[in-house]
Amino acid sequence: MTDPPALPATDRARQILAAARALLEHEGPDALTMRRLAGCVGITAPSLYKHFPDKSSVVDALADAMLRETAGVLEAAESAAPGSFPALAAAYRAHALAHPHLYRLTTGRPLPQDLEEDAAAPLLRALAGDESRARAAWAFAHGMVVMELNGRFPTDSDIAAAWTAGIAAFASVRL
Repeated sequence: MTDPPALPATDRARQILAAARALLEHEGPDALTMRRLAGCVGITAPSLYKHFPDKSSVVDALADAMLRETAGVLEAAESAAPGSFPALAAAYRAHALAHPHLYRLTTGRPLPQDLEEDAAAPLLRALAGDESRARAAWAFAHGMVVMELNGRFPTDSDIAAAWTAGIAAFASVRL
C-alpha cells in the first residue's frame, strides 16, 4: 500500500497547503496567488516564504499530494477488485473528476517519476505487468478525463459508453 500524502513539517505549513488546496479546488488556478494564500491563513505574503520558498514549491506540494492520493485510490480499487482494469479506470476517473483543478495542475506538468510509478502500480498489475499496455491505458484514462473536464465531447455524447468501450478494449485485448 502507498504511504499517505506527505505533510509539510510544521502546523503552519500544513495550514498553508490546506488553504492553497481550498483556493485551487474552489476557485481555480488563477486564485492561487501568494497574496491570496497569505490572506487565507491570516499572515503577510512575505511570511509565506518562511514555509515555502516560492509559489512553485506550493504547487509541487499540491501535486505531490494529488499523486499520493491517486495511488491510494487506485490501491483501494485494486484491493476491492483485484486485477480489474474496469475498477481501476472507474476509480481514476472519479478521483480526477472530483478534483478537476488539482488534477489539471498535477498532470499538466512534469511529474516525479517515483510518485507516478506508485500511482500506476495497480494498473500495471491489472494488465499482467505489460508496461506498454499499462502506459497506453494510463494515456487513455488521462485523455478521457481531460476531454471530459474540458467539455470536449459533443453535448449528446454518451460519455459513460465511451469509457466502457475504451475499458473493454484494454481489458480484453492481449497483444
